[in-house]
Amino acid sequence: MEYRNKKVLVIGLARSGMAAIRVLHKLGAKICLSERKKPSDEEEEQLKQMGVTIYDQDMSVFEKEYDLVIKNPGVPPVSPIVKRLNERHIPIITEIELAFDVCKPQHYIAITGTNGKTTTTTLVYELLHKAFGDKALVGGNIGTPLCELALQYDLLNNEGYYISLEISNHQLVDIDRFRPQIAVIINLTPDHLETMGSLEAYYKSKTEVYRNMKDDDTFIVNADDQTLKQYLEKYPLHCKTATISLDQTDTDSFIQDGYMYVNGEKVLPLEKIHLVGKHNRQNIIIAVTIAKLLDISNEDICDVIDHFKGVEHRIEYVRTLNGVNYYNDSKGTNTDATITALDSFEKGVILLVGGYEKGLDMSEMRKHMGCVKQVIGFGASGKRIANDLCEDPIVVEDLVQAVSEAYKIAESGDIVLLSPTTSSFDQYSGYEERGRHFKSIVNAL
Repeated sequence: MEYRNKKVLVIGLARSGMAAIRVLHKLGAKICLSERKKPSDEEEEQLKQMGVTIYDQDMSVFEKEYDLVIKNPGVPPVSPIVKRLNERHIPIITEIELAFDVCKPQHYIAITGTNGKTTTTTLVYELLHKAFGDKALVGGNIGTPLCELALQYDLLNNEGYYISLEISNHQLVDIDRFRPQIAVIINLTPDHLETMGSLEAYYKSKTEVYRNMKDDDTFIVNADDQTLKQYLEKYPLHCKTATISLDQTDTDSFIQDGYMYVNGEKVLPLEKIHLVGKHNRQNIIIAVTIAKLLDISNEDICDVIDHFKGVEHRIEYVRTLNGVNYYNDSKGTNTDATITALDSFEKGVILLVGGYEKGLDMSEMRKHMGCVKQVIGFGASGKRIANDLCEDPIVVEDLVQAVSEAYKIAESGDIVLLSPTTSSFDQYSGYEERGRHFKSIVNAL
C-alpha cells in the first residue's frame, strides 16, 4: 500500500501504537490517534512534532473517514469500535501487518499458541544470534514491536534479518499479507474468551499465522496436541510441515534414549536441558527443529541450550528460604499455564491464585492438584478461583498478604508457587509488574 497522504487512524497508543505512528510518519501518512487515556507530556510532544491529531474514543471518532485503521492488540475484536469500523468497511490491520507491508524481505519465524510463546521465542532468538550474530532480532508480543525493530534496524531498506517473532492471537486477527518463513502454533487451550467472544474465534485466530504460507515455507506441527490437529484439518495448511512430539517417535523430531532427534539425527543430549517441566521440553524441541530448518549446527544448538536459563515470570526460581523454594509464574494467566506449572512439581506446593476475573472454568485444573497442599486466593477473582479448586482455601486481599500466609505455613521442602491462572489487571498493569512485585516481596522476607 502507498501510505503517503493516506489518512490513517491508530487506535490505542502504548508502545506498539507509538511505533506504528513513527513508521507512518516516516512514510508520509496523515495520522490520527484515538486513545482513551491522556498521553504523557513526553508522548504528547512527540505526537505534536509528527503532526498527529489526537482523539478520545467517543463513538463519533469512528464515524469519520479514514483510508486505513491500525488497531492496538489491546482493543478487543468484539468491541463496539471494531464492530462499527467493520460495518463501514474500513480496512483494519495491526502493527505487525504494517511492518511486514513496508519492510524489505526478512526471515520471519512466527511463534504463537496459548502457552510457551515467550520461552520459545526467546530461545529461538538465542539460537539465531549464535548462528547469525547481529542479523538476529527478537520482537512482537514479547516486548519490542516489529515497527520499532523496522525503524531501529532500517528494515525498510535492509533485508535478510532473522526475526524471532512472538505473535498473540490479537495480533493475528487482522493480518492480511503477513507471511512467515517458519511458523508454529505451540498448543491450543482455552483463553481470551472475554475478548474474542468464543473459543472457536480464539482458536481460528491462531490459524491465521499460516494462512499466507506457501510451498517453500514450513509450519511446525505439534503432533501431541489434539485440538491443534482438529483445527489443522478445519483450516488446512498449504506449505511444508515438520512434525514434533514428546510422546511419539514417528515424527520428524522426537525424544529417544536420552536425546532429541531431528530427521533421525541425534542433535541434543537431554542432559543439556536445565529447565524443569515437560512443557519446557516441548518449547525446546520446537526451537531445536527451527534451528535445524535454518541449518544451525548441532554444536551451536547444544551450547545455547546448555546455557539457557528460561525467561522471567515463567516458573522462574526466585529464592530458597528455610528450605522452601519460591517460584514466580506470573505469566500463568490461564488455567492451562498453571496446569503446566503444577505438573513440574511432585508435592508440597502452596499455590497462589487470583487476579482479574476472566471467567475461566477450573474443572480441568482440579485434576492436576495432587501436588498442592494449600491454595491461597488473592485479588478480584481469588475467592472464586480458590473455592473452585479446593474445599478449604485461604483467601486474602492482595499478593502481599498471600505471600505472608504462604510463609507462615510453608515447611522445608515445600514450594510456594505464584501461578495466578488469570490476568493481573485488577491490581497491576500487567503480569510483569505482578511478577516483579512478587519477587520483591519474597526477597524481603
